[in-house]
Amino acid sequence: MNMTRKPRYCLQCDDGTVLELKVKDVTVTVDGVSRVVPDVAGWHCPKCSEIEFVDADSAERISIALRSAREEAGAGNGEAIRAMRKKIGLKQTEAGQLFGGGVNAFSLYERGKARPGKSTVILLELLTRHPELVAEVRGRF
Repeated sequence: MNMTRKPRYCLQCDDGTVLELKVKDVTVTVDGVSRVVPDVAGWHCPKCSEIEFVDADSAERISIALRSAREEAGAGNGEAIRAMRKKIGLKQTEAGQLFGGGVNAFSLYERGKARPGKSTVILLELLTRHPELVAEVRGRF
């Protein structure tokens, strides 16, 4: 009887990389905030770190770690968003109108409950460096 397993290939890499069936510690990172999840069982890609989980427990523990890291990263990002908004002299409701997202958008961003779009962050950073442009942006609304 042949006890060898049929190889599985990484669908993410899509280049023939063979997955390895093993249990190992996995580090997840969101915006510079990392969590280590011990003993994750699954088919691990040695190239891109993609995982095909073999049990619900491993998947759930990864999900919890990602949620935790996302919340912590969001809190830090929220503080940065608030600082930039205040530096250019906008109230939350005004920022929500100027940048889009509605009147409560910046409240959510600053509390880490939602993430602003990349274009919002870029424009905030630009206006922080060039506050003289705030009046021009205001004039468009």
